[in-house]
Amino acid sequence: MANKNVTCRITLNRKQVRQLTDAMAPALVDTADMLRDEIRRADVVPRMDGPLEDEKFFVDESGARKGKVRLVHEGPYARRLYFHPEYYFHREPWAETIKRKDGRVSNVTHDGNPNAKGKWFSDWLPGGKKADFAQKAFSANYKRRAGL
Repeated sequence: MANKNVTCRITLNRKQVRQLTDAMAPALVDTADMLRDEIRRADVVPRMDGPLEDEKFFVDESGARKGKVRLVHEGPYARRLYFHPEYYFHREPWAETIKRKDGRVSNVTHDGNPNAKGKWFSDWLPGGKKADFAQKAFSANYKRRAGL
């Protein structure tokens, strides 16, 4: 068996590598935005007047350059509702009159989400019926952002 020397030369297109690398974080943020919108459309978040699925539900993109984004439900009641929904959430619309401690009376209405439940992210987690949503969305967003 003869000894043969093999030579290989690799030239990287640095501009293309940079373009691919720079597309990752924005594609990740786009994916998180899409997932947040998908969860809103699914009507699975318990609601009374809407903030838990609107202004108190946002994407924390501070770690996107490191490959990490978070969907955040702001408010002390979000955790309680997620893990213990039996305490206070409604599926059906309702209206009631509330007498406050200061004597004022308020009419409160609620247009509950028909699919509301605890652990509302479960459909998009591994084993859920929409578990592949984020992977497919990221793939499409990355291709678009990278110009592929």
